[in-house]
Amino acid sequence: MFLGAGLCVAMALTSCGSSESAYKKAYLKAQQRTEAQQQVTPVTTTETPTVTPVTTTPATQTRVTDNNDATPVRQENVEVQLGSPLKAYSVVVGSFTLRANAEGEVQRLRDQGYDARLVYSAQNNMFRVVASSFDYKADAIQSRDQLGARYQGAWLLYAK
Repeated sequence: MFLGAGLCVAMALTSCGSSESAYKKAYLKAQQRTEAQQQVTPVTTTETPTVTPVTTTPATQTRVTDNNDATPVRQENVEVQLGSPLKAYSVVVGSFTLRANAEGEVQRLRDQGYDARLVYSAQNNMFRVVASSFDYKADAIQSRDQLGARYQGAWLLYAK
């Protein structure tokens, strides 16, 4: 009788366990999808881009497309809170609701040699951390791609 009860308990405990490999497979599949979405062929031209008419997607996001590529760029009214003025295209690596958290990230970037800035978007009530800012979109794309290893969600901002 004890042997039968022990066998039943052993079977119950081993049959209900989740498989770690299933979670790992799902994680790797999601990671591959994210990497595929982030793959962008860098543009190596330094010509001044010609901006076409702006088309609005969501209320806070705007796509700006120049003649060289179709890389999405968000357009927001921002105010520089810390650092030098922004140029036309900036690489945003973080968005924070708390200013102190954003300032900490700015300091980490500056310690790594970036000319990081802190900007505030009143329309979103968010503090944005800008790692770098450029006159040309192609340069901003190249910088975003270089920062992509550490900041996978980095995006381009066109400051109004």
